[in-house]
Amino acid sequence: MHAIAAYQYQTIQVSIAQDTLTVTLNRPHKKNAMSFEMMQELIAAAARITKDKTLRAVIIHGADATFCAGIDLGDLNQTKNQAYALWELIKPCQSLFQRVCLVWREVPIPVIAVLEGHCIGAGLQLALACDVRISSPECQFSIMEAKWGLVPDMGLTQSALGVVRVDVLKELAMSARVIDAIAAEKLGLISHCHDMPLVHAQALAAEFAQLSPDAVLASKRVINAMYQQSAMTLYQEKLWQIKLMLGRNRKLALKKVKQASTVFTKRQFH
Repeated sequence: MHAIAAYQYQTIQVSIAQDTLTVTLNRPHKKNAMSFEMMQELIAAAARITKDKTLRAVIIHGADATFCAGIDLGDLNQTKNQAYALWELIKPCQSLFQRVCLVWREVPIPVIAVLEGHCIGAGLQLALACDVRISSPECQFSIMEAKWGLVPDMGLTQSALGVVRVDVLKELAMSARVIDAIAAEKLGLISHCHDMPLVHAQALAAEFAQLSPDAVLASKRVINAMYQQSAMTLYQEKLWQIKLMLGRNRKLALKKVKQASTVFTKRQFH
């Protein structure tokens, strides 16, 4: 019996079959949007996975055929959580928001994301931090932070490096455009598009399990090392997020979501 299966979570579910652990984002009433509790539980689960040397792969997917619709803004906008979020942006080490994504790059086994429904904002940044991304044809993708007057700050500068071309990444981040799985595969956001993505992920996990677990780990480590960013790059994500949150156009961005005629002021920063 795997010890990790004994833990009880509020926002995720964990199951194990054939030495593959499946983590299910389980807030279907919110399209599995990330709350602070979910972020903390995902980080805790990753730490427990790291300690279990018998596991051979991890699959992350979402309940009710949707992956993750982004950050839970209702949770984020609570007064107590806003103060906590500001501290996470100010502190010198990785923020909670960066850690919940980047921790999966450190897990010593392959991590496969199964993407259905919505893979938006925080959901897409989590998916990009996984080793392989398998999507259903109907899944929708977006780096949506600019729509809310913000910048992607969940480790995108690390997780997207070597996955997506720089010009593609800039266009998606600057436009907050929603694209389908066909476009996402063409642009390199996803590894495979499949009618039954979970079944395909399970087959891939079984394929990995046929090889030496140390060789699989080494492959993950050396390839990740090819695209290692400095801590200063991650700090830039946090610095710009603070500036945007305190800036004039952030409030106007929120207003524009409801009132399309809203006009932004001139650029505040340089």
